[in-house]
Amino acid sequence: MAAKRSPSIWLWLGIALAVILLDQLTKTLISRTFELNDSRTLTPFFNLVRAHNTGAAFSFLAGADGWQRWFFIGLGGVAAVVIVWLLARHGGQRLFGWALALILGGALGNVIDRVLHGHVVDFLQFHWNSAYFPSFNVADSAITVGAVLLVLDELLRVRRGR
Repeated sequence: MAAKRSPSIWLWLGIALAVILLDQLTKTLISRTFELNDSRTLTPFFNLVRAHNTGAAFSFLAGADGWQRWFFIGLGGVAAVVIVWLLARHGGQRLFGWALALILGGALGNVIDRVLHGHVVDFLQFHWNSAYFPSFNVADSAITVGAVLLVLDELLRVRRGR
């Protein structure tokens, strides 16, 4: 019986690259199709929009004087280095690898926006009646799914340890 091979770091970096490419492709399509603040209703609860976010999640620090751009670029760079190091050390843990690869791709997708444009392009908007969830993008979605997978991975690890 053949030994079970653990995934190479290249698999995880490939997944992160796929997230980056999908994120940048969708942001480019939105930027070419929509003017800033344009909105197109697709369902009673979902719009495509073009929004620019100079802050972080939920527009945190969006009103700062510009220093936040460099802060978030640096933070994303440090996070990327740590994540690649973790993937190199623990790449055989599949759920953990998926989580980190998604977070890495999402973080770098948003860093690319900050470097190129000084803001992140958001375009997915959910709402109910007059309550609107903050707009987000593919990178944000990957980061969120990755974070959920990290929590799930830890819960499963604790459960196995009992």
